[in-house]
Amino acid sequence: MPLLGNSMSQLRWWKTLVTTRRYSYNKIPDQTGKIAIVTGANTGLGYATTVALASRGAHVFLACRSKERALAAIERAKKEIKDKYPQAPTPKLEFLELDLNDIKKSQRAADEFLSKGLPLHLLVNNSGIMMTPFGLSADGIEQQFAVNHVGHFVFTMALLGRIKESGTSRIVILSSMGHEGPVKGGIDFETLNDETKSNTFSRYGRSKLANILFAKALARRLADTQVFVNVAHPGFVNTELARHTSDVFGGFTARVFSIMANLMAMKPSVGALTQLYLATSPEIEKKNVRGRYFIPIANEIHPSAYARDEKLQERLWAFTEKLVEEKRRA
Repeated sequence: MPLLGNSMSQLRWWKTLVTTRRYSYNKIPDQTGKIAIVTGANTGLGYATTVALASRGAHVFLACRSKERALAAIERAKKEIKDKYPQAPTPKLEFLELDLNDIKKSQRAADEFLSKGLPLHLLVNNSGIMMTPFGLSADGIEQQFAVNHVGHFVFTMALLGRIKESGTSRIVILSSMGHEGPVKGGIDFETLNDETKSNTFSRYGRSKLANILFAKALARRLADTQVFVNVAHPGFVNTELARHTSDVFGGFTARVFSIMANLMAMKPSVGALTQLYLATSPEIEKKNVRGRYFIPIANEIHPSAYARDEKLQERLWAFTEKLVEEKRRA
């Protein structure tokens, strides 16, 4: 993976190989009365997060693009909870249509939730795409940046008023160690849609860097509230996230990656523990944990120098606000 703009001394990803497990399912406190939204909840980490929260009593909205897949996931989750956690309350699970590839549809999903008049105690921005072939979103924005950052930005900001009104609450944003390999400069605002200025890896890294930049800027804005915003890198997890590998690198590479994932990667139920820690652990409030970056399992480290750059955080915020407003008027 190209690591443009970062010296080897700044890289942190290797620490995911030596950290200990600091959280487990048994440590998740009772979530009865909590309302949660998990994006990309029909599979992988999002599904595992949904099962864990619902089995502890939370009312979880599965924010997904496909209604068919989400409803199938709900039935699967109900059965899993009944089989694995027989003492758990009856799961409260609902589908919320969300297409992060489209700004107007991201706003529409937020409006649909707000219309229900419910509080919102937990938002887990879990959904994402990785190393896809170059393409543009419905709004003409480079797709990985659009789905991983812009769609979640729109969705989160539209829900923020409700989250603040709901008392003590959490926003968990998923990033990746891939944020250490963005384009030169971190975010190439002027050439975002120029395919020649980036590659599959660096575009993914750019989007994951944007996740941390956004989280830190948002946490700063919410410093005097009871909303706690933090970031998780889940680690190497065997999910569908790498499903586009064959499109970009060919069938052989895809098969090698699949074999490695089956042999070495964590199961989603384990990989989800870091985001579940940020979503549920009493330590977050007790220690006033805000705008921090965690790797498996529930271990805090510093992200890259780019991610810690407050000027870059604010520049991304202003750029995204302007971009969203322009696309809404188009």
